[in-house]
Amino acid sequence: MIDKTIEPTDIFIIGGGINGCGIARDAAGRGLSVTLAEMNDLASATSSASTKLFHGGLRYLEYFEFRLVREALVEREVLLKAMPHISWPMRFVLPYHEDMRFESDTPTSRLLSYVMPWMKGRRPAWLIRLGLFMYDNLGGRHILPGTSTLSLKDTPEGAPLQERFAKAYEYSDCWIEDSRLVVLNARDAEARGAKILPRTKVLSATREADLWCVETQNTENGDTQIHHARMIVNAGGPWVGDIIQTKVRLNSREGVRLVRGSHIVTRKLYDHDKCYFFQGSDGRIIFAIPYETDFTLIGTTDAEHDDPSNKPVCTPDEQSYLINFANQYFKQDLSDADVVWTYSGVRPLYDDGASSATAATRDYTLKVDANGGAPILNIFGGKITTYRRLAESALEKVSEHLANVKGPWTAGVALPGGDFPVDGFDAMVADLQDRFPFLNAFWARRLVRAYGTEAASILGTAREADDLGKDFGATLSAAEVLWLMENEYARTAEDVVWRRNKLGLRLSKDQIDTLDTWMATHRRSESKAAE
Repeated sequence: MIDKTIEPTDIFIIGGGINGCGIARDAAGRGLSVTLAEMNDLASATSSASTKLFHGGLRYLEYFEFRLVREALVEREVLLKAMPHISWPMRFVLPYHEDMRFESDTPTSRLLSYVMPWMKGRRPAWLIRLGLFMYDNLGGRHILPGTSTLSLKDTPEGAPLQERFAKAYEYSDCWIEDSRLVVLNARDAEARGAKILPRTKVLSATREADLWCVETQNTENGDTQIHHARMIVNAGGPWVGDIIQTKVRLNSREGVRLVRGSHIVTRKLYDHDKCYFFQGSDGRIIFAIPYETDFTLIGTTDAEHDDPSNKPVCTPDEQSYLINFANQYFKQDLSDADVVWTYSGVRPLYDDGASSATAATRDYTLKVDANGGAPILNIFGGKITTYRRLAESALEKVSEHLANVKGPWTAGVALPGGDFPVDGFDAMVADLQDRFPFLNAFWARRLVRAYGTEAASILGTAREADDLGKDFGATLSAAEVLWLMENEYARTAEDVVWRRNKLGLRLSKDQIDTLDTWMATHRRSESKAAE
């Protein structure tokens, strides 16, 4: 029975990844009441395990996904303007050689094999250049420079590569700090009135006339709570199908295809700040990207993943695949000993019946079920680059079922800390060092990259490093950890050093354990003070 004393929320969102938090922000900014529940930490699954790129998806052109690519290309610059601290332009170097091949099951490959069988599946240079021309012009550019041809002989870009590569194409895309993007969307949603509930698992959701009755459980203390909502948004990512079947118990034919993408991180492999786009003999592609100042990120794979409850890990075979792939390009022969960290995430793609994981669409699909009472919107697929447009599309669906939904508003509106010019990062770093002279260059850049205009708030009135409290190592202070706990939903060391930042690459296990103990002690003292 519906409890009339509980005020219903307009939208109850299940899932605290980028789609859920992006929709929460958009909806709250349109005046809707919003509650979001995430069973773990925000961005604890797919949204912290991407390749960290805002990109159009150059290879998706070979699948004729022109709508998706155009939307993503347009979004790059919209997003850059809203978050210049956590996103920035990058140049991508695509080395060319005559043996480059298509994946055999792409529409472009099949077409070329029919009209030009003598090519035997090879990617001709003219076709790559045509693809890059389309990439430059499909979405329009105002900030990002276009494609150019680059010599790899006696140039910094050619120095780490094997001698057989003489020419490359260079084009533009963007970097994004994926898990920070999620948290900043959640914070902005909360500032606009949304209720954000991390570590809150949805146990069940049942329709009672024109409302949903949702039961949740706090995963830390076991407390349960009942919520009423006019509409549910299922943004469960890899769990979207499980939510449909076991939580809301719909009779739906829509399904999700789970595709695992794994990455490896090595010590820094080259000195410049550009990314490499490598094409393999099997037709697939990987990126090699400058990462966290002193490292190189290499990925990704595409492998089927059966069960979202099985934590994705980079398998030995996937690690070997990425190493062998990179070794086709770099002079330096990589081995397992060069890998300092691996991570893996599951992409919840819409099951379009494609023949392989690589061929499955990266576009998003939104399905509303209003049979039998209150509506539910199920979110399938999506790319991190198009999360804001997905949210707008979701609100279009919501407006068909809820009254008085205001229009789109998020384009160009800054996320927390992002209210400065796209080209203003270096000036902000210099200003922060002027105000806090004890910061070295790495520390200042790290703080501005993470927090933008909010970096000074973390440092407060500190005159020297000791004023920031305990030093956990790698420039992580107690003042910063407390700020993350109070403002960004962090509860454990893992939340801090692998999602709010990547200092886990620089801290020892003992240092991380010390941080975890310190945070647990602080939480307990807070709980006692609140009693």
